[in-house]
Amino acid sequence: MKSRHQRLLLVLAAVTLLGLATWFILSAFQKNLVFFFTPSQVIAGEAPQNANFRIGGMVEAGSLQRDADGISVQFVITDRVQKVLARYRGSLPDLFKEGKGVVAQGKLTQQGIFLADQVLAKHDENYMPPEAKYAIDQAKQARSLAKPE
Repeated sequence: MKSRHQRLLLVLAAVTLLGLATWFILSAFQKNLVFFFTPSQVIAGEAPQNANFRIGGMVEAGSLQRDADGISVQFVITDRVQKVLARYRGSLPDLFKEGKGVVAQGKLTQQGIFLADQVLAKHDENYMPPEAKYAIDQAKQARSLAKPE
């Protein structure tokens, strides 16, 4: 009888430990999960207000402004339909340029300004992040459908 209770306690302890391990893994995964949105989706209110997410598109030509401190910059990310002002403090990637693809990670302020804590630029002339390419293609398609012919 005693060994039966010991086995039952051992099984319960193992199930409890497995449940805790699963909870810790899923919790860590949820905290590190970062979703991707286009400027059109951000303007439409689909992006989270108090959580990190990624925004991607093109850096609008003529929108890059460097602050006097030499570290802070602001620029506009566009999918050619909507625009979102982004601010970043830090060194930009060498390949970051106006008119080129960009993906930035950060949070949206109440004023609709995207505060980036990471900025990624494409790595060669033929590459664009798949999410950014898809977003731009979708924006072009939406724009062409919206135009009267």
